[in-house]
Amino acid sequence: MMTKCAIALGSNLGDSLNILETTITLLSQHPSIELISHSPWYQTTPIGPPQPDYLNGCAILETSLTPENLLETLLSIERKFGRIRREKWGPRTLDLDLLLYSDLILDTPHLKIPHPLMLERAFVLVPLSDIAATWVHPITKKTIQDHLNRLNYEGVKQLIS
Repeated sequence: MMTKCAIALGSNLGDSLNILETTITLLSQHPSIELISHSPWYQTTPIGPPQPDYLNGCAILETSLTPENLLETLLSIERKFGRIRREKWGPRTLDLDLLLYSDLILDTPHLKIPHPLMLERAFVLVPLSDIAATWVHPITKKTIQDHLNRLNYEGVKQLIS
């Protein structure tokens, strides 16, 4: 059985555009994942310590993986690109977050679904609204577009390539 889910992608170290595009390819080639769509890429102002701007986007997947196995797959892809977790909100070659997994609500020590900070982050909601504006958040019962409408997203600019 396949489950629809949403992930966020981000990078601000190295060749970020190439890293993100390659990640999309890796996800689409995974035997338990079907890439449904992905958003355009956005240049975004970073949160946290001084660092380069990010490139961010989102993707919709269908997967037969459990949420935990999908998370491990995402972490494995991060490691392929040299992701090292040094400081909270620090710069990174690749950041992959599991945002939504159908309408599942999950709260474990290692995984929280929906992602607990997604509704506060324009760099997540802008690209997610491009591909899933009508997806209803399982806790708030409001659409992604409803949540985006209440945020300031002037630091999020679509990358024109």
